[in-house]
Amino acid sequence: MGKISIDTPLAELTLRRYEKPAVTGRELVRRVCLSLGLLQPGDSRDVMVDILYVLLRARQRSEELHSEEIKFAVMSIRKEKGLPMLGIASSNIRRQLKRLKDMHLIESNANLYRIMENAGLGELFRDKIEGFILKSVLGRVREYLKSVDEEFSLERVDEAEPIPKID
Repeated sequence: MGKISIDTPLAELTLRRYEKPAVTGRELVRRVCLSLGLLQPGDSRDVMVDILYVLLRARQRSEELHSEEIKFAVMSIRKEKGLPMLGIASSNIRRQLKRLKDMHLIESNANLYRIMENAGLGELFRDKIEGFILKSVLGRVREYLKSVDEEFSLERVDEAEPIPKID
């Protein structure tokens, strides 16, 4: 039996376009999470929304929060809004924090978390996601497209493998 190759992406980015913002508070943060691919449409496990919401509120007060403080605040918000207590395990909160960190939206120091450099999300998106992640992903996609165009060009028709025909 041969070796199974797993294609693991070096970076991955999902962006979605929604109508112009006409919502506020938690729903606005939910739309940001959907737009940035941090949440899937129709996903009932939306604890990511509350985590980002808590961190944005902490930024307003220039606070850094421990992961357990974030968990407690998330539980409080979910209870207040009558939302199911799904995804609130400490391990899941830390996993979601890592996702936000991997997108360069938050940073941590000694297990204290905050929005990266207390900057605005628009600035972080422009600098970190557009300028770094998206730029590198687009560059690599262009390399793959160029390779495909070269390998499957009209000039190389004599090298092309025949397409099997139905008898």
